[in-house]
Amino acid sequence: MAQYSIRELEHLSGIKAHTIRIWEQRYGILQPKRTETNIRFYDDTDLKNILNISFLNEQGYKISRIAKMSEQAIADEVLTLTQGNIAYPQQLNGLLLAMMEMDEQKFDKLLTTAILQRGLEKTMLDIICPFLVKTGLLWQTGSINPAHEHFISNLIRQKLLVAIDGQVIPEKLTSQRFLLYLPEGELHEIGLLFSNYVIRSRGNHVMYLGQNLPFPDLEICVNFYKPHFICTAFTYMPERDKVQDYINRLACLANEIIVYLAGHQVQFEHLIFPPNIVRITSLPEFIGHIQDVSK
Repeated sequence: MAQYSIRELEHLSGIKAHTIRIWEQRYGILQPKRTETNIRFYDDTDLKNILNISFLNEQGYKISRIAKMSEQAIADEVLTLTQGNIAYPQQLNGLLLAMMEMDEQKFDKLLTTAILQRGLEKTMLDIICPFLVKTGLLWQTGSINPAHEHFISNLIRQKLLVAIDGQVIPEKLTSQRFLLYLPEGELHEIGLLFSNYVIRSRGNHVMYLGQNLPFPDLEICVNFYKPHFICTAFTYMPERDKVQDYINRLACLANEIIVYLAGHQVQFEHLIFPPNIVRITSLPEFIGHIQDVSK
């Protein structure tokens, strides 16, 4: 069983810690437990309950009304409301609950509704990216395991693949050419798939090579495809002490090609980026670059 501090509940639910304490005292909304050293904590049941309460509260339900409902009644009301059109903060909390319960039908319906309402790009930026950040916090607290991560990753991946499949492929010779790949050992593909969608949606041609590509194979593809741009991300690989060497190899391989480089492993201040390597710190920044270079 995972344990959460009140600050972690705040980050996950969007409800201020001060407000949670007031609700506890006035309405008995949550019943925090205590460790042997008398430190307050909350468990998975508390987290699910506060996510549901946050959902209803954002929908206009007064807390005094919610406090009179049982946990099951609250959950049933949330399930009913998720069948309709709801704002993105509620969709975000709904996705978190669906993930924790591994409820594919609920997760798919919420995600599909968001995409229909906002389009794929805004859904990724406004809902999926914050959702993945909160998922990371749940991972840190031990609330979810690799099965949860694979569950949501595959569902999101399916939506991206369907959207990409529906895009028109532009003429290669008359378009800006982008080569997308992940380095050897790197398997986190959702960001790269979304980049593929963004680049194609601006009328550019993409050679998508996916995850876990050895450097010699990259060299062959660069010589064959002759891209104007390369996009990649280092989330976990290469290892930190090998990142600078990999950056230098990329710069030499593609000294006339602009390389957009994202991911956790390239955000350290000590790294040196040659002129043709552009470090990306956020998806909106990346989209801005693509917008600027697209014909």
